[in-house]
Amino acid sequence: MSRCSVRLLTEEDWEVLRAVRLAMLLDAPGAYGSTYAREVAFTEETWRQRTGQAVFLAEREDGLPLGTATLLRLDPGDDPEIVAMWVAGHARGTGVADALVDACRDRAVAEGAERVRMHVMLDNPRAVACYTRLGFAFDGGASGADGCACMHWRPSGDSATMKAKNA
Repeated sequence: MSRCSVRLLTEEDWEVLRAVRLAMLLDAPGAYGSTYAREVAFTEETWRQRTGQAVFLAEREDGLPLGTATLLRLDPGDDPEIVAMWVAGHARGTGVADALVDACRDRAVAEGAERVRMHVMLDNPRAVACYTRLGFAFDGGASGADGCACMHWRPSGDSATMKAKNA
């Protein structure tokens, strides 16, 4: 497993967010509903606004970004959703994805969520296997994108996340 830490980005981290997001778009151009050409033109203000959601960054001890995930909740009544999940190629298979998902789930449970949702591209079997291993299940929900499926996770009463919530 990779030695990494996960932290919540703040508005002051907008340059890190920009660099990681642009790397994501170059690495997997069809996976994020946007393009490098579109987002490279965003202003500092736009990047700062994007930290208004819970954006988590996994990084090595020396500060090298390893991955990111955002816990998106547009309306307080909505289930939170993990979006923009990405792990750098050299860090895949090292536990970075697990750490990012855990951070998102912990935040969701702390905010009172009873379910966390995400979308996964079905042509990415590695991601499907990871999310399934982490307790997500396909729920049959519409994703709005071809080849994409909805998954959800519900905390169990005996999970570490629920114990932390109830402590």
